[in-house]
Amino acid sequence: MARVVITGGAGFLGSHLVDRFIEAGDHVICIDNLITGNNENIAHLIGHEQFHFIHYDVTDYVFVKGPVDAILHFASPASPIDYLEMPIETLKVGSIGTHKALGVAREKGARFLLASTSEVYGDPLVHPQKEEYWGNVNPVGPRGVYDEAKRFSEALTMAYHQVHGIETRIVRIFNTYGPRMRPHDGRAVSNFICQALRGEPITVYGDGSQTRSFCYVSDEVEGIYRLLQSSEVDPTNIGNPAENTVMELAQLVKELTGTNSPIVTEPFPCADDPKVRQPDISKAKRILCWEPVVPLEQGLQHTIDYLKENLDA
Repeated sequence: MARVVITGGAGFLGSHLVDRFIEAGDHVICIDNLITGNNENIAHLIGHEQFHFIHYDVTDYVFVKGPVDAILHFASPASPIDYLEMPIETLKVGSIGTHKALGVAREKGARFLLASTSEVYGDPLVHPQKEEYWGNVNPVGPRGVYDEAKRFSEALTMAYHQVHGIETRIVRIFNTYGPRMRPHDGRAVSNFICQALRGEPITVYGDGSQTRSFCYVSDEVEGIYRLLQSSEVDPTNIGNPAENTVMELAQLVKELTGTNSPIVTEPFPCADDPKVRQPDISKAKRILCWEPVVPLEQGLQHTIDYLKENLDA
């Protein structure tokens, strides 16, 4: 049994990671300030002997009692609607929060895994995106608060590895979806499904030709779990290389929900929206023996079923 700390563990992806480690027999300490996390995501674990929840902001001094084997830093707003409303909080958790979490890893001699993002590639000029690509990010644009926070957190993580010898891992997460997504988090999958279920127009920004690659949450979690167990220090893409246009996603959601909602287009609400996004996962296949297995239609149906039950939450 290992003792694992997961910051942001009450969030969408973080809570699924908590479940994965509990199932593996580990003891999990979940730290979350619940700004975007949700108690409901971890309610089934309250009272579990392998689970402990701490309601706390990791940009403050972080203290964890007892030994720690691994720290996974997932605390951060992660959808555009969140980091546009909370730009300073986003920058602080990516910088100060990462520093505090790395400090715990150094104190405990623990392995550290940073949740980075495909947004470090910005509006990419290279397609698909390999880990060696340095990106095309506008540091002063509205999305820059998230993109640059993650780029800084990667640099800080590597500095702690090089200077202090901490075992570090960096995962670059591509668009992930599935149960426990917030109905109003502003991401394409949840937006389209909720609009379809309500019979509202399905809103596609731009002409819908921009592309994304959607990875079901169980696949994403498995890739992250394997990366933590590996010896790979440099950033690693974990995502689904199957590329879809946003318009194709809207049409598939319309078909799966059986809605009569029309698909409408509107101007982009936020500048610097990436035109393409597709991970090159050659490295993950080679070093982790990992690739996604859940088809988009199947994953969307699971997500639709979840949001039907939680639409008014």
